[in-house]
Amino acid sequence: MFDIIPSIWLINGKCVRLKRGDFATQEVISNNPLEIAQAFEDHGIRWLHLVDLDGARRGEPKNYHILEAIAGYTNLKIDFTGGISTDGDVLKSFEHGAHAITAASVAASFPERFAQWIMSYGREKINLAADTSPEDFKIKVNGWTKNTKIDLFDHIEFFYDRGLKYLKCSDVTRDGVMEGPNFDMYKEIIERFPTIRLAASGGVRNTDDFRRLKELGVTAVVFGRAYYEGIITLKDLDKFMAEYGH
Repeated sequence: MFDIIPSIWLINGKCVRLKRGDFATQEVISNNPLEIAQAFEDHGIRWLHLVDLDGARRGEPKNYHILEAIAGYTNLKIDFTGGISTDGDVLKSFEHGAHAITAASVAASFPERFAQWIMSYGREKINLAADTSPEDFKIKVNGWTKNTKIDLFDHIEFFYDRGLKYLKCSDVTRDGVMEGPNFDMYKEIIERFPTIRLAASGGVRNTDDFRRLKELGVTAVVFGRAYYEGIITLKDLDKFMAEYGH
């Protein structure tokens, strides 16, 4: 199974887009994230990556109401992320309709806590986001506003050894600029962690990138800007899913 997963990025309850995670570049795409989610569902999409950027900056989720609305009015499986840092945040996310959560900052700051979540909630429910720049392969957190000294591959290995199944990885230098995914980085991750279910995120330009990622052994792709700029259309998604029996 290869999942194509659209992302909706939220600021103040509105759907926005950014370049390279820079909040200064934000543009509002829509005041109605639910309508966007419903359009994806109408075209056979099964998963949605819902990013609470307010939560990522503030260290606790702020857009539960949007999560609840999309969960209530679609059958999409929602992977919710952005500022989830306590057990209470995890439980609230599930109560508001998340099917899974993805966390980044807490895994970097409190690795034992995140490892415990994998045990407590199950590896189907807890995803790791490991976001980096290929300049140094160090982990970036807090909506990519903060650098750490943690090596990408050491970070993945720590949780892989503790049962991690789902990893989302972004090359932040490519996010929102449509220069193509970092295929070499994904290839290395798959070679080093062969049973990981890897979702590639950042830089996707077209469905040819989907195909190439699938051929590499990536199990999902997260995309956003190329869709919002009309470069990947709903028709393109229909065609890709028909071709690959999604």
